Amino acid sequence: MDDNARPHRAVVVEDYLEGHGLERMEWPARSPDLNPIEHLWDYLGRQVATLSPPPRSLEQGLLRVWSSLPISVSDNLIYNMESRCRQCIQFRGGQIPY
Repeated sequence: MDDNARPHRAVVVEDYLEGHGLERMEWPARSPDLNPIEHLWDYLGRQVATLSPPPRSLEQGLLRVWSSLPISVSDNLIYNMESRCRQCIQFRGGQIPY
């Protein structure tokens, strides 16, 4: 599964997938609505922005936020995947109200 980004379509990636008998899933290009990782990055970024005192680096901020990440955040992203897929179908691949 990938979003058709250039790095995912590099010849080396294509050769690897083909050499290991792996097939790609059909996946809409640029579809953060269906990608829970995009929502997780958004959450982490918003949490880092609220840290006080501000972290010395983005890496430090992310590590601070990650270490206190409530399990409910990831659980919610996983459990709501079916709903996001249904909404994406309903909106014919367009932006969903999530």
